Amino acid sequence: MKLNQKTIETLKNFAGINTNILIKEGNELSTISTMRNIFAKATITDQFTKEFGIYDLNQFLSAVSSVSKPELSFKDKHLEIFEEGSPKDKDDFFYSEASLIVSPTKEVKMPEADVSFTLTEANYKKLLKKALIYQVPDLALIGTKGGDVVLKVYDKKNDTSNSSTVVVGQNATADYTFYFKVENMKMLDGDYDVSVSSKSISHFKNKKLPVEYWIALEPDSTITK
Repeated sequence: MKLNQKTIETLKNFAGINTNILIKEGNELSTISTMRNIFAKATITDQFTKEFGIYDLNQFLSAVSSVSKPELSFKDKHLEIFEEGSPKDKDDFFYSEASLIVSPTKEVKMPEADVSFTLTEANYKKLLKKALIYQVPDLALIGTKGGDVVLKVYDKKNDTSNSSTVVVGQNATADYTFYFKVENMKMLDGDYDVSVSSKSISHFKNKKLPVEYWIALEPDSTITK
C-alpha cells in the first residue's frame, strides 16, 4: 500500500492532537486528544484493509518519510515499511494494543448552534501568529447584541494584555464570550464553517477538505440571550 500525500498531511495534523491513533478499516481517520476536548475526523482517498494501533504517530511518520517512495505491507502483528520495489529491505513497525491508545469511542452530536460564522485561513493564521507574538493563551469569540462578532487573542487574566482582534460577523443575536485555548486550535490550513454552542462545544468544518474538528469551550464561557 502507498500512502497518499494528503493522508500523510492529515496524520501529521492529527499527531498534533494526539500522538497515538487507532486506524480502522476503511477510508476514515479520527482522533481525540488525551483530555478529550478535541475530536477530529477526516475522509481520505486511501483504503485501509486492517485495524491497527500506532502508539507513537510521529515516530511512524518519521519512519515513512525516511523512505523516498514508501510502501506498506500489513502483517498480523506489525507492518512493513519499504522502498517501492524493494520489499526485502524493510522496517518492521509493530502495532500497539488498542487498549493503550486514547481513541474516539463515539461520534460527537453537535447541539444547535448559538453562533455561526466563516473563519478564513488568513484570519486563522493571523490570530495564531499574533498569539505567538504576544505570548497569550486565550482565544475568545465575542458578540455584543446588535453589534459585531469578533475573535480576539489575549490573556483574559491580564487586564493590560496585548491583544489582536478580527471581525467575523455582524448583528450578534446575544451578548456572549466563548473562550478557547489557543493551544487547542490545531486545524489544517483552510477556510472553515464554524458553529458554536453554549453547551460547551464548537464545530469547525473545512470548506474544501473532507476534515472537521469539534473543540470544547472553556468552562467560563458566557451567553446572555
